[in-house]
Amino acid sequence: MRIAVIGSGGAAMGAALKAAELGAAVTLIERGAIGGTCVNVGCVPSKILIRAAHIAHLRRRSPFDGGLSASPAVINRSRLLLQQQGLVDELRGAKYEGILAGIAAITVVRGEARFEDRHTLAVTLNDGGERLVQFDRCLIATGANASIPAVPGLAETPYWTSTEALASDRIPAQLAVIGSSVVAVELAQAFARLGSAVTILARHTLFFREDPAVGEAIAAAFHDEGITVLPHTQASAVSFEENEFTVATNNGTVRAEQLLVATGRAPNTRGLRLEAIGITPDARGAILVDDHMRTSAPDIYAAGDCTDQPQFVYVAAAAGTRAAINMTGGDATLDLTTMPAVVFTEPQVATVGLTEAAAQVQNLETDSRTLSLDAVPRALVNFDTRGFIKIVAEAGTGQVLGVQVVAAEAGEVIQVAALAMRAKMTVHELADQLFPYLTMVEGLKLAAQTFTKDVSQLSCCAG
Repeated sequence: MRIAVIGSGGAAMGAALKAAELGAAVTLIERGAIGGTCVNVGCVPSKILIRAAHIAHLRRRSPFDGGLSASPAVINRSRLLLQQQGLVDELRGAKYEGILAGIAAITVVRGEARFEDRHTLAVTLNDGGERLVQFDRCLIATGANASIPAVPGLAETPYWTSTEALASDRIPAQLAVIGSSVVAVELAQAFARLGSAVTILARHTLFFREDPAVGEAIAAAFHDEGITVLPHTQASAVSFEENEFTVATNNGTVRAEQLLVATGRAPNTRGLRLEAIGITPDARGAILVDDHMRTSAPDIYAAGDCTDQPQFVYVAAAAGTRAAINMTGGDATLDLTTMPAVVFTEPQVATVGLTEAAAQVQNLETDSRTLSLDAVPRALVNFDTRGFIKIVAEAGTGQVLGVQVVAAEAGEVIQVAALAMRAKMTVHELADQLFPYLTMVEGLKLAAQTFTKDVSQLSCCAG
């Protein structure tokens, strides 16, 4: 079995490794850096920057300043960048390049691929020339890149996408952010904590697709840190003169030293010649796939950010692995009903399953409870009670349909909620579980208990 994989990110690596394990001869084609978005210009460098910004923030300000003297950090972005890039290079070498080099069944071809027909790829090699790759089945895993809005004047300016922001060795005095995507809010807070005066131009409100309380909580946290959020604001023109950006909007004019555009990511499908194999992408350029990662073309599969699946690297890796199983004769599906998601702001935002509004769209009658963090012992001893834990349950049965968490370390809490949903637990069963005292995840138990009890009348660790 000959399998071609276009790309080398999470989906591509998951597929290539599983296909080789199952006995296939794999040709992996990559036009750029091995490892794709996550390790090179996405998850890894952004979380390093966010963590550095978190430490800088704590040195400047914490709930314990009355007893611990604050000492604002001196930011040396150049040194932080060297540390950041050092780990990126290390992980790319260890987790991608080194692994690929050690598997004889995988051949790496460096170049840009396009379809000649349903079983042939033409690859324009980075070193010159062209090579034809014949395959029995092919996985498209080309990822996505920054989507840039058609704002007059923007293209003529030296704006940043997340890639340039993460690679920059400077912290601008003022940073304007067009967009309210996950990337937008994460980087906005990070740069604010590292010294930028930040203004976010949000087309709607923050987290407008989530429960309204989520956006309200993060907007309040941002306001407290001096980040300006302009909701319902759209840029109508952008110019750059004398080292300053000027952004005209329906909500006034915003000026800044640097402009970050973070309005989502568009699938990398142009140039593949999908029409040659009978695939028509959607309006965004995404390839439509079923739960087996099959496209509309026989023997062609797709996974990751280039598809209509959620753009998370763990979804991509899981989809790539399952695609490989299916390409080699197996039968594997990807169930996203209990997919957790985390936004690494502070407080963090973590969700799984349905919101109340989404449940109503599905004609599900719900019963919901929201627990303030001032009822969670861990939050109390941290002197940080910003946020909440909300459980959406099915009325009558009590089965957990969804959970929304805004809290410090919300990302560490949400997986328990996802497992509870996977097990089809009710709020009563969740409330009856043992949770370690003085952990944030104990808040999930307390939130479940609110369906039948007044938790304010319980002792600290009452079961």
